[in-house]
Order: sequence, then structure tokens, then C-alpha cells
Amino acid sequence: MRELDGRVALVTGGGSGIGRGIALALSGAGMRVVVADIERDAAEAVAAEIAASGGESSAETLDVTDPAAVEALAARCDERYGGIDVLCNNAGVLGPTPIGPDSLDNWRWTMDVNVLGVVHVLNAFVPRMRASIGDRGGEAHVVNTASIGGLIAGYGWEISAYIASKFAVVSMSRNLRGDLAGSGIGVSVLCPGSVDTRIWEAARNRPAEYGGPEAYDWPDRIARSGPIDPLLVGRHVLRAIREDQFYVITHTEGRAVIEADAREVLDAFDRADRDPLD
Repeated sequence: MRELDGRVALVTGGGSGIGRGIALALSGAGMRVVVADIERDAAEAVAAEIAASGGESSAETLDVTDPAAVEALAARCDERYGGIDVLCNNAGVLGPTPIGPDSLDNWRWTMDVNVLGVVHVLNAFVPRMRASIGDRGGEAHVVNTASIGGLIAGYGWEISAYIASKFAVVSMSRNLRGDLAGSGIGVSVLCPGSVDTRIWEAARNRPAEYGGPEAYDWPDRIARSGPIDPLLVGRHVLRAIREDQFYVITHTEGRAVIEADAREVLDAFDRADRDPLD
């Protein structure tokens, strides 16, 4: 999708971190950007930042776990812009999920935001994108934010819900790419490593039904891993949209782990082939 100037993008979770980086990158390419975030002030701040640099942007308050609110936003985008061309499904949360029943609130919250939230946004916007693509240049693109943790497990159980949710986003993205093949709508899955964001503070917005706000510290082993600037992640996303890349990788350090994981799976196939039980 090479021609972006004047076209419309929606970025969920756009009020900070990776979402802000994506919004600024797309605005820099000439797109009009709808910044949606559960924190209204944050969305307005990013929209104002885009406007100050000469771009066009609007701010929306959005809880992706509320399908009616997502549908209402899709209807507003239709009314205001005639639809959207780039959908960046970026809203996400992270909470500690140690083994034991005390972590169930964070499991439910993480899955509702990181998995069902993605589903709600896709359900609301993708059919509209398919229906209008012929009138909007014949090209569109969807970017789902996962994580390098959606490709690599083995970090331990501490953030297992987050890792599981991001594996789900990767698989949903692969399925979506197959479903949209030939439609003119490309699909990318963003799998960043450590990024300088506030995701470790996400539980400040944890709703009462999941136990209310919670505070916890960024684990030292992750804090030491050299997080990159979200603006760089935004540039990676922009390139992926333009070049129709599926996997968007921002950190190369995970390659050896992924190769070892793949080898373990292939070894299991070899073992099953070599020593069949039937």
C-alpha cells in the first residue's frame, strides 16, 4: 500500500507508547489519523501533537472490550471520513499472572483486552473496509500488535497471560491474512521486543470487575534489556504497510531462540515419523 497521503488511519491504544509512535509515523506519511485510547486526555494529547506538526487528527475515547462502543466508533469513522484505509489494532495490557487463583482477574482482563478487544475491532471495521475498498483506491491494510512474546514462550509464568494473548494475536493475524487474500487488504502482525512504553503501568486502568487498579514494578530482567523508542517501532509499521510485510520484527536478538524452538518442534515430527506407535 504505497499511496498513503490523504488517507485515513485508526490507531487503538494510540494515546501513548507504541500507539503514539505508529500514529506519528502515519501522520508523517500524510495520513489523517484517528487516535483512539481508553484515556481521553492521552488521545487528545497525541492528536494535538499531530495537529501542531501540520497533520490532521482526531481523538476518540475507546474501550476495546466494549463491542457496542467499537461499533459506534466505526459508524463515526464512516460518517466523518467515509471509512478508514489503515486499521492499527494496538490497544493492549499486561498484568502479573503467577501460578495460583489470585491471578485470575489479570488472566480475564488480559484476554478481554488483548484478544477479544482485537476481535471486536476487527469485527467492526474489516467488513466495512472490504465493502468500501473499491471506492477507496483498491488497497487497505490491517496491523495487529502482538509481541516477540507471541513467537517465543519460555519466559516463565509471571506474564503467561500476556504471552498467551500475543500468541493468539499472531494466529488470528495469520488466519485474517488468509481470509483477506485477494481482497486488496493486507495484514501485518507487529512483534516488537522491549519498547520504552508504559505497558507495565497498564493496570492503572484495570476496571473494578477485574479487581480494580493495580500497581507493580517493571521486572529488572526486562528493564535491563534495552527498550527501543516507540517512534522507531512506528517507522517499522509504516514500512510494513507500504511493503505489505506480514511479520514486523523490531529486535533481532530473538532469532536464535525462535530457531531453537522450531528445531524442537521439527525434532518431534522426526521422532513421530521414526518411531510410530500405530
